[in-house]
Amino acid sequence: MSVVVKDCQNGKILLLSKGADEAILPYAYDGQQTRTFIEVVEQYAQLGLRTLCLAWRELKEDEYQEWSLMFKEASSTLVDREWRIAEVCQRLEHEFEVLGVTAIEDCLQDGVPETIETLRKAGINFWMLTGDKQNTAIQIALSCNFISPEPKGQLLLIDGKTEDEVCRSLERVLLTMRITSSEPKDVAFVVDGWALEIALKHYRKAFTELAILSRTAICCRVTPSQKAQLVELLKSCDYRTLAIGDGGNDVRMIQQADIGVGISGREGLQAARAADYSIGRVSGTSLFNSVSLMAYNVFYTSVPVLVSVLDKDLSEGTVMQHPQILFYCQAGRLLNPSTFAGWFGRSLFHVSSFLYRSIFTDIAREAIIVFVITIHAYAYEKSEMEELSMVALSGCIWLQAFVVALETNSFTVLQHLAIWGNLVAFYVINWIISAIPASGMYTIMFRLCRQPSYWITMFLIVAAGMGPVLALKYLRYTYRPSKINTLQQAERMGGPILTLGNIEPQPRSIEKEVSPLSITQPKSRSPVYEPLLSDSPNSSRRSLGPGTPFDFFQLQSRLSSNYSRNCKDN
Repeated sequence: MSVVVKDCQNGKILLLSKGADEAILPYAYDGQQTRTFIEVVEQYAQLGLRTLCLAWRELKEDEYQEWSLMFKEASSTLVDREWRIAEVCQRLEHEFEVLGVTAIEDCLQDGVPETIETLRKAGINFWMLTGDKQNTAIQIALSCNFISPEPKGQLLLIDGKTEDEVCRSLERVLLTMRITSSEPKDVAFVVDGWALEIALKHYRKAFTELAILSRTAICCRVTPSQKAQLVELLKSCDYRTLAIGDGGNDVRMIQQADIGVGISGREGLQAARAADYSIGRVSGTSLFNSVSLMAYNVFYTSVPVLVSVLDKDLSEGTVMQHPQILFYCQAGRLLNPSTFAGWFGRSLFHVSSFLYRSIFTDIAREAIIVFVITIHAYAYEKSEMEELSMVALSGCIWLQAFVVALETNSFTVLQHLAIWGNLVAFYVINWIISAIPASGMYTIMFRLCRQPSYWITMFLIVAAGMGPVLALKYLRYTYRPSKINTLQQAERMGGPILTLGNIEPQPRSIEKEVSPLSITQPKSRSPVYEPLLSDSPNSSRRSLGPGTPFDFFQLQSRLSSNYSRNCKDN
């Protein structure tokens, strides 16, 4: 595929091309050594990688103008339009300067090898029609159980550049197929686009017989029109055909088959729109590598959680001075079904909004902030995926440290080490990993720490993540403080607490809760009713006969004196 562009700065017209090695390397300018590129392509193909060659050349103004007129004429013709356009394009695609070779791994989705193996056992024949190189197609076929390796399987090759060569190769493969058709051995054949074109044009009958005898075939370097011809050939053999594709090159094949299935994915929606059925590709990539995810879940978040068990809401002295505060916990104010449902719903909402789970609910709540700020901060940077993921992970670590510090009530040396030492350890560990060339993160952390944008991003993440939390915490402590909040403020200010007031202004009737029970008390004593434990704050109240409800918080001085007297007596 080629594109013609014009450089607005200097006015040069450039032809940029990418394609298979057979389509690019033979058209290099005289004098350029392409042997190195050929060897690299073969090495990548042996590894099962999909390869592309990149090339370019500069066009003269008059050359482009002449070609442009021919291209417009070919585009407007009504007869053999595609053939005319391809012929005109070939007039430019020559004298290339080859820039290099690219290779990517086309990863299989989960369950593909097992699915293909099961369908083959069910008697369904498979044909792979691809534009990849022969070695690449074979390696992919082996990895997905499309063909069986030797000695269980046998792969036959149909090749040749002339009619005689293709004829001899086809006869040899056909003879082998006839002999092994009754054997349990898994036999398949592979043919490239050049030999396939000759076979379909001059030896169609022999190739049709081969198609009937074979259960598996690999057709590599085939064009979209050849894919459609093969589907038509199989339909003429009274086969029901189902074609699956994900790109624009598969549209003809999908439309020609009895049933066409298009996969909507990174290749676009052309195949999905042209198909009878459209399915989504369940694939993707994680923003973080497996090592970072494991370290985050096992180390970076577990250490603060383990040390947080040493945190205390109130000091021992405050609790001993106000022991009735324990009834606040018994009343279910700190943990009850409504509180749990609220935290669970909020966590579920944020986890579904951003597929990133954390041990801390607060961190899960701020994950969107980390992601959005990171993406916008590095939207116009030429950054690698690993670099972007490290920025996002750093934001999570910074935000986690400040959130845990904010929620900690009593700091100790261990807690300081767990919070801030964890932050320092994050950078030390990643600096060490970045110094290893084979780690996949080579020099990434060093480059990031030298960028002012990295530290500005960290500041924005912490500010945006902690701002709403601090605002809500201030409003809650100022206008709706709990009994524990009041005591905490007194500890920080160093002042005494004269009274904490009532837990519940309106007492709840006890008769309703004890009416099903029959309790008999001696007549000499006043009846005492103890309500069943519940999550309601009212369950902390007791009723001593028909009198006024007993208020624990208003009798703190009496309780404290009794406690001191008992201690002296003991």
